[in-house]
Amino acid sequence: MRKTLLAAFATVVTACGLAFAAAPAQASTGGSADGDLHPDVGLIAFYDGDGRFRCSATLISPTVVITAAHCTLGTLGKTLVTFDTYLDDAPPSFLPVAADPSSGYTADELAAAGYLSGTAYTHPEYSDFTDLDNWNDVGVIVLDEPVASHSTAGYPSIAETGTLDLIAQRDFKETIFTAVGYGTEVRQDGVDNSQPIPQSYPIMRRYVEMPAQKITPQILQTNGNENDPWGTGGTCFGDSGGPVFLDGELVAVTSYGYTSNCRYLDGYQRVDIPVVEEWLATFAA
Repeated sequence: MRKTLLAAFATVVTACGLAFAAAPAQASTGGSADGDLHPDVGLIAFYDGDGRFRCSATLISPTVVITAAHCTLGTLGKTLVTFDTYLDDAPPSFLPVAADPSSGYTADELAAAGYLSGTAYTHPEYSDFTDLDNWNDVGVIVLDEPVASHSTAGYPSIAETGTLDLIAQRDFKETIFTAVGYGTEVRQDGVDNSQPIPQSYPIMRRYVEMPAQKITPQILQTNGNENDPWGTGGTCFGDSGGPVFLDGELVAVTSYGYTSNCRYLDGYQRVDIPVVEEWLATFAA
Protein backbone atom coordinates (compact mmCIF):
# COMPACT_ATOMS: atom_id res chain seq x y z
CA MET A 1 0.00 0.00 0.00
CA ARG A 2 1.42 3.37 -0.88
CA LYS A 3 -0.75 6.03 0.61
CA THR A 4 1.19 8.99 1.99
CA LEU A 5 1.05 10.28 5.54
CA LEU A 6 0.54 14.03 5.31
CA ALA A 7 1.45 15.06 8.83
CA ALA A 8 5.07 14.19 8.07
CA PHE A 9 5.95 12.12 5.01
CA ALA A 10 6.68 8.53 6.00
CA THR A 11 9.43 6.72 4.13
CA VAL A 12 8.97 3.52 6.11
CA VAL A 13 7.59 0.72 3.97
CA THR A 14 4.51 -0.89 5.46
CA ALA A 15 4.56 -4.67 5.23
CA CYS A 16 1.42 -6.27 3.86
CA GLY A 17 1.73 -9.57 5.67
CA LEU A 18 2.76 -11.44 2.51
CA ALA A 19 5.82 -13.54 1.90
CA PHE A 20 6.95 -11.18 -0.85
CA ALA A 21 6.61 -8.18 1.49
CA ALA A 22 4.71 -5.86 -0.81
CA ALA A 23 4.36 -2.27 0.36
CA PRO A 24 1.13 -0.23 0.23
CA ALA A 25 1.11 1.98 -2.91
CA GLN A 26 3.50 4.78 -4.02
CA ALA A 27 4.58 8.10 -6.12
CA SER A 28 6.36 8.56 -9.36
CA THR A 29 9.81 7.17 -10.09
CA GLY A 30 10.70 9.01 -13.26
CA GLY A 31 7.75 9.99 -15.38
CA SER A 32 6.48 13.37 -16.51
CA ALA A 33 4.29 16.23 -15.34
CA ASP A 34 0.75 15.39 -16.41
CA GLY A 35 -0.65 18.88 -16.90
CA ASP A 36 -4.13 18.47 -18.38
CA LEU A 37 -3.58 15.07 -20.02
CA HIS A 38 -5.67 13.22 -17.39
CA PRO A 39 -7.88 15.92 -15.81
CA ASP A 40 -10.27 13.45 -14.17
CA VAL A 41 -7.48 12.01 -12.03
CA GLY A 42 -7.50 13.65 -8.63
CA LEU A 43 -5.95 13.66 -5.18
CA ILE A 44 -7.89 12.54 -2.12
CA ALA A 45 -7.06 13.17 1.55
CA PHE A 46 -8.58 11.72 4.68
CA TYR A 47 -8.15 10.82 8.35
CA ASP A 48 -8.20 7.22 9.54
CA GLY A 49 -7.22 7.30 13.20
CA ASP A 50 -3.49 7.01 12.52
CA GLY A 51 -3.17 10.44 10.94
CA ARG A 52 -4.01 12.30 7.75
CA PHE A 53 -3.16 10.58 4.46
CA ARG A 54 -3.29 11.26 0.75
CA CYS A 55 -3.93 8.96 -2.21
CA SER A 56 -4.85 9.31 -5.88
CA ALA A 57 -8.20 8.51 -7.54
CA THR A 58 -10.23 8.80 -10.76
CA LEU A 59 -13.62 10.36 -11.45
CA ILE A 60 -15.59 7.74 -13.43
CA SER A 61 -19.11 9.22 -13.17
CA PRO A 62 -20.71 12.42 -11.83
CA THR A 63 -20.65 11.09 -8.27
CA VAL A 64 -18.19 8.16 -8.18
CA VAL A 65 -14.43 8.39 -7.71
CA ILE A 66 -12.54 5.07 -7.83
CA THR A 67 -9.43 4.47 -5.72
CA ALA A 68 -7.77 1.69 -3.68
CA ALA A 69 -9.44 -0.04 -0.74
CA HIS A 70 -6.50 0.78 1.51
CA CYS A 71 -7.31 4.46 0.80
CA THR A 72 -10.89 4.06 2.07
CA LEU A 73 -10.74 1.46 4.83
CA GLY A 74 -11.27 3.05 8.26
CA THR A 75 -11.80 6.58 6.96
CA LEU A 76 -13.11 8.96 9.61
CA GLY A 77 -15.65 11.51 8.40
CA LYS A 78 -15.51 12.84 4.86
CA THR A 79 -12.80 12.49 2.21
CA LEU A 80 -11.34 15.58 0.53
CA VAL A 81 -11.22 15.49 -3.28
CA THR A 82 -9.43 17.84 -5.70
CA PHE A 83 -8.57 17.67 -9.40
CA ASP A 84 -5.99 20.49 -9.46
CA THR A 85 -2.94 19.32 -11.39
CA TYR A 86 -0.39 21.21 -9.26
CA LEU A 87 -0.99 21.49 -5.53
CA ASP A 88 2.09 22.40 -3.52
CA ASP A 89 5.85 22.82 -3.81
CA ALA A 90 7.00 22.93 -0.17
CA PRO A 91 5.74 22.44 3.38
CA PRO A 92 3.67 23.20 5.35
CA SER A 93 0.91 21.16 3.77
CA PHE A 94 -1.64 23.02 1.67
CA LEU A 95 -4.47 20.83 2.98
CA PRO A 96 -6.88 21.97 5.69
CA VAL A 97 -6.66 20.45 9.16
CA ALA A 98 -9.90 18.97 10.49
CA ALA A 99 -11.39 20.81 13.44
CA ASP A 100 -11.66 17.42 15.15
CA PRO A 101 -9.07 14.99 13.70
CA SER A 102 -10.58 12.14 15.73
CA SER A 103 -13.76 12.54 13.68
CA GLY A 104 -12.14 13.49 10.37
CA TYR A 105 -13.25 16.13 7.89
CA THR A 106 -16.79 17.45 7.63
CA ALA A 107 -18.45 18.42 4.37
CA ASP A 108 -18.89 22.00 5.55
CA GLU A 109 -15.23 22.57 6.43
CA LEU A 110 -14.06 21.08 3.13
CA ALA A 111 -16.49 23.25 1.18
CA ALA A 112 -15.30 26.31 3.11
CA ALA A 113 -11.72 25.45 2.13
CA GLY A 114 -12.72 25.12 -1.54
CA TYR A 115 -12.59 21.33 -1.87
CA LEU A 116 -15.04 18.63 -2.89
CA SER A 117 -16.16 16.09 -0.30
CA GLY A 118 -17.44 12.56 -0.35
CA THR A 119 -18.02 9.36 1.60
CA ALA A 120 -15.56 6.46 1.38
CA TYR A 121 -16.62 2.85 0.70
CA THR A 122 -14.39 -0.24 0.68
CA HIS A 123 -14.90 -3.40 -1.35
CA PRO A 124 -16.55 -5.88 1.04
CA GLU A 125 -14.11 -8.63 -0.01
CA TYR A 126 -10.93 -6.57 0.37
CA SER A 127 -8.32 -8.89 1.91
CA ASP A 128 -6.22 -6.09 3.47
CA PHE A 129 -3.05 -7.40 1.80
CA THR A 130 -3.44 -10.95 3.11
CA ASP A 131 -4.70 -12.98 0.13
CA LEU A 132 -3.21 -12.41 -3.31
CA ASP A 133 -5.90 -14.58 -4.91
CA ASN A 134 -8.66 -12.41 -3.44
CA TRP A 135 -6.89 -9.05 -3.30
CA ASN A 136 -9.84 -6.74 -4.11
CA ASP A 137 -7.91 -3.57 -3.25
CA VAL A 138 -10.54 -1.21 -4.64
CA GLY A 139 -12.67 1.48 -3.02
CA VAL A 140 -14.83 4.40 -4.06
CA ILE A 141 -15.62 7.89 -2.87
CA VAL A 142 -19.24 8.86 -3.47
CA LEU A 143 -19.25 12.63 -3.89
CA ASP A 144 -21.71 14.77 -1.97
CA GLU A 145 -22.38 16.80 -5.13
CA PRO A 146 -22.12 15.65 -8.78
CA VAL A 147 -19.13 16.81 -10.81
CA ALA A 148 -18.88 17.08 -14.59
CA SER A 149 -15.97 15.44 -16.36
CA HIS A 150 -13.00 17.75 -16.75
CA SER A 151 -12.22 16.21 -20.16
CA THR A 152 -13.86 16.93 -23.50
CA ALA A 153 -13.78 13.16 -24.06
CA GLY A 154 -15.90 12.52 -20.96
CA TYR A 155 -15.31 10.38 -17.91
CA PRO A 156 -12.63 7.67 -18.20
CA SER A 157 -14.20 4.31 -19.02
CA ILE A 158 -13.43 0.99 -17.38
CA ALA A 159 -12.11 -1.64 -19.78
CA GLU A 160 -14.34 -4.55 -20.76
CA THR A 161 -14.34 -7.67 -18.64
CA GLY A 162 -11.21 -9.75 -19.19
CA THR A 163 -9.27 -7.15 -21.17
CA LEU A 164 -6.04 -8.04 -19.37
CA ASP A 165 -6.68 -11.76 -19.82
CA LEU A 166 -6.49 -11.21 -23.56
CA ILE A 167 -3.23 -9.30 -23.10
CA ALA A 168 -1.82 -12.17 -21.02
CA GLN A 169 -2.42 -14.59 -23.88
CA ARG A 170 0.07 -12.82 -26.13
CA ASP A 171 3.52 -11.31 -25.58
CA PHE A 172 2.19 -9.03 -22.87
CA LYS A 173 5.64 -7.84 -21.77
CA GLU A 174 5.65 -5.63 -24.86
CA THR A 175 2.41 -3.98 -23.67
CA ILE A 176 2.91 -0.51 -22.18
CA PHE A 177 0.59 0.81 -19.47
CA THR A 178 0.17 4.39 -18.25
CA ALA A 179 -0.12 5.11 -14.51
CA VAL A 180 -1.22 8.51 -13.22
CA GLY A 181 -1.10 9.92 -9.70
CA TYR A 182 0.11 12.44 -7.14
CA GLY A 183 2.79 10.25 -5.62
CA THR A 184 6.14 11.34 -4.28
CA GLU A 185 8.97 11.98 -6.70
CA VAL A 186 12.04 9.76 -6.35
CA ARG A 187 15.22 11.81 -6.69
CA GLN A 188 18.50 12.55 -4.97
CA ASP A 189 18.03 14.34 -1.68
CA GLY A 190 20.11 17.44 -2.54
CA VAL A 191 22.32 16.91 0.51
CA ASP A 192 24.85 14.18 -0.24
CA ASN A 193 23.06 12.97 -3.41
CA SER A 194 24.23 9.44 -2.69
CA GLN A 195 20.84 7.77 -2.76
CA PRO A 196 17.67 8.67 -4.68
CA ILE A 197 14.76 8.56 -2.25
CA PRO A 198 11.07 9.53 -2.31
CA GLN A 199 10.62 13.27 -1.71
CA SER A 200 7.48 14.76 -0.16
CA TYR A 201 7.30 17.76 -2.53
CA PRO A 202 6.31 18.96 -5.02
CA ILE A 203 2.80 17.52 -4.95
CA MET A 204 1.56 17.35 -8.51
CA ARG A 205 -0.07 15.00 -10.98
CA ARG A 206 2.40 12.90 -12.97
CA TYR A 207 2.22 9.99 -15.39
CA VAL A 208 4.59 7.13 -16.17
CA GLU A 209 4.78 4.49 -18.88
CA MET A 210 5.40 0.93 -17.66
CA PRO A 211 5.92 -2.47 -19.35
CA ALA A 212 3.93 -5.43 -18.04
CA GLN A 213 5.76 -7.99 -15.91
CA LYS A 214 2.96 -10.35 -14.82
CA ILE A 215 -0.82 -10.68 -15.02
CA THR A 216 -2.86 -12.78 -12.58
CA PRO A 217 -6.64 -13.12 -12.12
CA GLN A 218 -6.50 -10.21 -9.63
CA ILE A 219 -3.25 -8.34 -10.22
CA LEU A 220 -1.34 -6.53 -12.95
CA GLN A 221 2.35 -6.22 -12.12
CA THR A 222 4.79 -3.96 -13.98
CA ASN A 223 8.45 -3.02 -14.06
CA GLY A 224 8.67 0.38 -12.36
CA ASN A 225 12.29 1.37 -12.93
CA GLU A 226 12.82 4.52 -15.00
CA ASN A 227 15.93 2.92 -16.49
CA ASP A 228 13.87 0.14 -18.06
CA PRO A 229 14.34 0.45 -21.85
CA TRP A 230 10.59 0.03 -22.42
CA GLY A 231 9.26 2.40 -19.76
CA THR A 232 9.70 5.80 -18.14
CA GLY A 233 9.27 4.89 -14.46
CA GLY A 234 6.82 3.56 -11.89
CA THR A 235 4.53 4.54 -9.05
CA CYS A 236 5.44 5.51 -5.47
CA PHE A 237 3.99 6.72 -2.13
CA GLY A 238 0.82 8.75 -2.74
CA ASP A 239 0.01 7.14 -6.08
CA SER A 240 -2.16 4.54 -4.30
CA GLY A 241 -5.58 4.30 -5.90
CA GLY A 242 -4.51 6.16 -9.02
CA PRO A 243 -5.48 4.75 -12.41
CA VAL A 244 -3.60 2.51 -14.81
CA PHE A 245 -4.69 3.03 -18.39
CA LEU A 246 -4.36 0.85 -21.47
CA ASP A 247 -5.39 2.44 -24.76
CA GLY A 248 -7.17 5.15 -22.77
CA GLU A 249 -9.28 2.74 -20.70
CA LEU A 250 -8.99 2.11 -16.98
CA VAL A 251 -7.71 -1.42 -16.33
CA ALA A 252 -6.35 -1.19 -12.76
CA VAL A 253 -5.66 1.01 -9.72
CA THR A 254 -2.32 1.38 -7.96
CA SER A 255 -2.02 -1.03 -5.04
CA TYR A 256 1.50 -1.93 -3.86
CA GLY A 257 5.23 -1.87 -4.48
CA TYR A 258 8.17 -4.00 -3.42
CA THR A 259 10.74 -1.46 -2.26
CA SER A 260 11.00 1.72 -0.20
CA ASN A 261 12.69 3.63 -3.01
CA CYS A 262 10.02 2.72 -5.60
CA ARG A 263 12.44 1.36 -8.19
CA TYR A 264 11.40 -2.21 -8.71
CA LEU A 265 8.13 -4.04 -9.34
CA ASP A 266 4.74 -2.38 -8.82
CA GLY A 267 1.37 -4.07 -8.33
CA TYR A 268 -2.06 -2.90 -9.46
CA GLN A 269 -5.56 -4.10 -8.62
CA ARG A 270 -7.40 -5.11 -11.77
CA VAL A 271 -10.81 -3.48 -12.31
CA ASP A 272 -11.68 -5.46 -15.45
CA ILE A 273 -12.82 -8.46 -13.40
CA PRO A 274 -16.37 -9.40 -12.32
CA VAL A 275 -15.76 -9.15 -8.55
CA VAL A 276 -14.86 -5.49 -9.01
CA GLU A 277 -17.28 -4.61 -11.81
CA GLU A 278 -20.29 -6.04 -9.99
CA TRP A 279 -19.48 -4.06 -6.86
CA LEU A 280 -18.96 -0.83 -8.82
CA ALA A 281 -22.33 -1.36 -10.48
CA THR A 282 -24.01 -0.95 -7.08
CA PHE A 283 -22.87 2.70 -7.17
CA ALA A 284 -24.25 3.19 -10.70
CA ALA A 285 -20.66 3.68 -11.85
